[in-house]
Amino acid sequence: MEQRHFEVLVVGAGASGLGAAIRLGQAGVTDLAVLEKADSLGGTWRDNTYPGCACDVPSALYSYSFAPNPEWTRAFAGQPEIRAYLHETAARFGVTEKIRYGVEVTRSQWNPRDGRWELETSAGPYTARILVAGTGPWHEPKVPDLPGLAEFPGEVFHSARWNHGYDLAGKRVAVIGTGASAVQFVPEIVPRVAELHLFQRTAQWVLPKPDHHVPGVERFLLRRFPALQRALRRAEYGAMETLGFGFRHPWLLRQVQKIGLAHLRLTVRDPVLRTALTPDYTLGCKRLLMSNTYYRSLTESHVDVHATGVSAIRDGRVLGADGSSAEVDAIIFGTGFHILDMPVSARVFDGDGRSLDDHWKGSPRAYLGTTVAGFPNLYLLLGPSLGTGHSSAFMIMEAQLRHTVAAVTRTLRSGWASVSVRASVQEAFDADVQAALPGTVYQSGGCSSYYTDVNGRNSFSWPFSTGRLRSQVGSFDEKDYEIRRAHAVR
Repeated sequence: MEQRHFEVLVVGAGASGLGAAIRLGQAGVTDLAVLEKADSLGGTWRDNTYPGCACDVPSALYSYSFAPNPEWTRAFAGQPEIRAYLHETAARFGVTEKIRYGVEVTRSQWNPRDGRWELETSAGPYTARILVAGTGPWHEPKVPDLPGLAEFPGEVFHSARWNHGYDLAGKRVAVIGTGASAVQFVPEIVPRVAELHLFQRTAQWVLPKPDHHVPGVERFLLRRFPALQRALRRAEYGAMETLGFGFRHPWLLRQVQKIGLAHLRLTVRDPVLRTALTPDYTLGCKRLLMSNTYYRSLTESHVDVHATGVSAIRDGRVLGADGSSAEVDAIIFGTGFHILDMPVSARVFDGDGRSLDDHWKGSPRAYLGTTVAGFPNLYLLLGPSLGTGHSSAFMIMEAQLRHTVAAVTRTLRSGWASVSVRASVQEAFDADVQAALPGTVYQSGGCSSYYTDVNGRNSFSWPFSTGRLRSQVGSFDEKDYEIRRAHAVR
């Protein structure tokens, strides 16, 4: 019969879930499975296949430190290469056979009597002593609830659910949203469409992207001399962290803005369009964007930039909040993801039947972004208060994995029934983060961003250095936790 109980269950086979399975396996945890609702691994790099999809963090840094890849063909890798890297890494470390595809977790609840997590899934029940949630924040597309959208007669899709079967050639297309995805796919589709109407609620800072093809000789040297690749990773980390210093000292970012303004001025000659594309907040307050082609694509004669949000869809037209409108054949949303209202939080319940949503009430909180008071033996990867505006998600998750692996292996080897962060420890950490945020660009930059939750609280950002993140988040101290011994379970 198929095994249904495990010491550890990992939910999600994206970068964080795969990393958890690899690191736990290396630590000797073999009674483990990965539950993945889709039919293949890759997470966000499986789901996002829009034209031009690529990373905005240098390739050598956007990868596992324990699985360097000397074969990146670009300084900033594209989606196909990143997905292939995840597949190859999973196979290399023996994780592929631990993944159970087509298993969507619909509910998971802690059973305090038996000291285990009980999961309801699309493939039947599972149980585990320890649950690791690798579902990530860039997973569930966010589509605004616009009046009249359901009656729109044309094609509608989100960038993360790109309809490759729909031919954009000769079509009139509205793009709603100007975030990281739109900056990449808009230049790719402009040459194909008859008209493109870009609805821009807020102008974005877009810096030139230092991307380039990596020649074969460089890849050979990186392959032949691993020390060179480690040096490249350190150099890229140092460069990104130098930029990160400005996120904590916003006046420095105003100097970096001059690069963005020069990039805009050199590319967009039309003063009216240039004014519409000029941000009115400090760079870094929203996610930092990079592109060498975005501004240029907006200068094409068949492209209109509507510097407004969208109020409604009516009779095949997209209506701007400023009274402008556009009749279109298709609408593409580049409106991001449910970052702070992740669907997983409505599916994870404590021993009393209260969900993470019930605890958080719109403002996610977790100790070191990883553990939540009242939820024993649960570890969140890429959780709240860990986001940076400049560095790599792999760096964040690897720090969390050091913490998680230490906690899990100690639990299993010491015979602990459960490990739950003390409420006072979580509250102290949260207070420390919130006290530091006002001095950062995330809070003082003068913008509205997805870093802010429905209660007006920044539940996303890490306000300190990434060096502190790696040290603090990467350390597991049992004094921070309430430990229940196995014999205490009834």
